[in-house]
Amino acid sequence: MPFADLGLSDHLVRAVTDAGYDTPTPIQKGAIPAVLMGKDLIGIAQTGTGKTAGFVLPMIDVLAEGRSRARMPRSLILEPTRELAAQVAENFEKYGKYHKLSMALLIGGVQMGDQVKALEKGVDVLIATPGRLMDLFGRGKIMLNDCNLLVIDEADRMLDMGFIPDIEEICTKLPKNRQTLLFSATMPPPIQKLAAKFLVDPKTVEVARPATANVNIDQRLVIVPSAKKRDALRNILREDGFKNAIVFSNKKVTVRELYTSLKRSGFSVGMIQGDMDQSSRIAEFDRFKNDEIQILVASDVAARGLDVKGVSHVINFDVPWQPDDYIHRIGRTGRAGMTGIAYTLATKEDAEAIAAIEKLTGLKIARVGDGTPPEPATAAAAPVSAAEPAEREERGPRSRSRSRRPTRDSEPPPEAPRAAKPDPAPRREPKPAPAPHAAAKPAAVKPVDDADESWNGPVPSFLSATIA
Repeated sequence: MPFADLGLSDHLVRAVTDAGYDTPTPIQKGAIPAVLMGKDLIGIAQTGTGKTAGFVLPMIDVLAEGRSRARMPRSLILEPTRELAAQVAENFEKYGKYHKLSMALLIGGVQMGDQVKALEKGVDVLIATPGRLMDLFGRGKIMLNDCNLLVIDEADRMLDMGFIPDIEEICTKLPKNRQTLLFSATMPPPIQKLAAKFLVDPKTVEVARPATANVNIDQRLVIVPSAKKRDALRNILREDGFKNAIVFSNKKVTVRELYTSLKRSGFSVGMIQGDMDQSSRIAEFDRFKNDEIQILVASDVAARGLDVKGVSHVINFDVPWQPDDYIHRIGRTGRAGMTGIAYTLATKEDAEAIAAIEKLTGLKIARVGDGTPPEPATAAAAPVSAAEPAEREERGPRSRSRSRRPTRDSEPPPEAPRAAKPDPAPRREPKPAPAPHAAAKPAAVKPVDDADESWNGPVPSFLSATIA
């Protein structure tokens, strides 16, 4: 089925063809006709399935008629992070080049004065993160009573980052008689409750079972001793067919160490981790996106939202602590119908984490290397119950649901020291075997918020761009 059969205008089909696409993805086939008909929509789709175009394309045609008024956007797209908001804005520029639509981007770290000027002229499409939108609304710089189309993107990540109360408040400020589109990779109970509250008779389009991995990804598990993981990583990076890779680690310190080690070994490498400021993260990501470097070592702060075409490999240097993090990590490859390879380096101590991932995905990960599956340790370590959360890209209230699960990009505390052995008594009887040493549970650490002013990078050119 070509795009023209979905009901899109000739100008829009031409822009899609110019971008190199001729066949819609399953989420686009299901979502585009429903949006054009004015229906509310719930789109359940994993990352890399083309869901952004699934709402951007019909929105362009819907907004083609009408005119914007000052400080009153006609449509609103909510994104959890600055990077995702910028990527959606790029989609509007690319697909809307034959339409005269205006657009503004509201994200933290950019001068608020420039954003206010764009709003004063009136915009057809407002793409925003919840924190900055609520800030400008509180200052009386924006009105939402002319906004008749709302998109809530990455709703499950909004939940993770604590933005659900903000979204609920934003929804109350929009007209009740509006069209609402909600997209999420999973539908946990709080998201189901949100949808039931603010969507009216929505059509549900589900293109994959929630929390399943992309079938275009060849998943491989390498069982390796901890001391040999770096050697295994270098072997993978030198294998035939390797083009580029994102290497994930659970800890920021490991990201820095891997970056230094790979650079010394002659690899073209960069890194993204939570201690870097926003402008440095963006600069490193752009280097990888533009093929200036082949390898990007990252903590889980980068697991979601990085959209790069043609990533050949994803390598989990550490097995993620949470199974759903595995889904989001490996989703950086195998995007837009392409194939990819995802390696996970695991030790025998990772047996329980691997079992949890396989239970979530419903798939047995192929063992490679020596082919020996991990066996549970005799004294199983206590499950991780809390850790330092990943940096939040925007300010927002903390979600209560977050307290029930560990968060990303964390540094687990060191093990409790073993008690010193007493001097042996002068007796011939054998000493009793010492009691097994229990692993210490990491203590919960209070979240750290990223301030809006942390991005000192360049202002995107499309902050108030008018699409020609």
